[in-house]
Amino acid sequence: MKQIYEKITLLKKELSKTVIGQEEMINSLLIGLLCEGHILVEGAPGLAKTTTVNALSRAINLDAKRIQFTPDLLPSDILGIQIYNQKDHSFSIKKGPLFTNLLLADEINRAPAKVQSALLEAMQEKQVTIGDETLKVPAPFLVMATQNPIEQEGVYRLPEAQLDRFMMKVIVTHNREDEELEIMKKAATKSFDEISEVFSLHDLQDAQKALENIHIDKELERYIVQLILATREPQRFGLENLAREILFGVSPRATIDLYKASRAQAYLAGKTFVSPSDIVSVTHHVLRHRIILSYEARANHITHDAIISQIIQKVPVP
Repeated sequence: MKQIYEKITLLKKELSKTVIGQEEMINSLLIGLLCEGHILVEGAPGLAKTTTVNALSRAINLDAKRIQFTPDLLPSDILGIQIYNQKDHSFSIKKGPLFTNLLLADEINRAPAKVQSALLEAMQEKQVTIGDETLKVPAPFLVMATQNPIEQEGVYRLPEAQLDRFMMKVIVTHNREDEELEIMKKAATKSFDEISEVFSLHDLQDAQKALENIHIDKELERYIVQLILATREPQRFGLENLAREILFGVSPRATIDLYKASRAQAYLAGKTFVSPSDIVSVTHHVLRHRIILSYEARANHITHDAIISQIIQKVPVP
């Protein structure tokens, strides 16, 4: 386990050659890889989202593809299509860009709902149906979707069923002043170092197996469930005000993802056990896109993160 952790540390160092800052996004991508989950990233353009996926694919030697979502995109543009051969009167399948290891779905909320929902089967079932054939997607398979902030024009709201398929939602902000200075110098002089392969597919599989050995106490398992229940039954935890602000609490997928993400967070921190801080550090990422706010909450500009912070403060830590 120690050897694999050292390789993960080396992987993070390798990614830092081209990705300056953005530790939360990198950490979330690694959690997604370890837990076979998908990541939704929200932020302004130019914050190294594409660069991060490309760097990760080179560092692990995985196939990566990018799809630019636009209003005229069709489901067949990402899944693939059946092609008719007139010579032998047969059909063959031309696979779409979805058949890859790392898929960057750029500006996913620029495309209408039917295109967004086309990803559902692949994200959840790791398979795609084209015509009458069902095809498995490559393993590992991770979707990193980027999303413009909702107040911008020309975007479509992601359906709740689609959002629930994402393990985590990460809010990416601009870099610090010193990081911005470093980016400016390296970009102007084209002095970013080349990414080398430092982590193999076999290493990734070993790391995924190592997660099974991360201990989590029964009291902490109960703590995770209580955080989830507080989004559904806030009155039970003395959060009567949230009963008016939360229309629907999170789904059972959130319980599973919070459990898995907490173990992965502990592993990435070099620990063999989960502590309350590991759970708290990923709770916002796992829950923020799954809580459905009431009209009253939206009218008062109450955010998902503010609600989650109240829950964390109120639910007793073991």
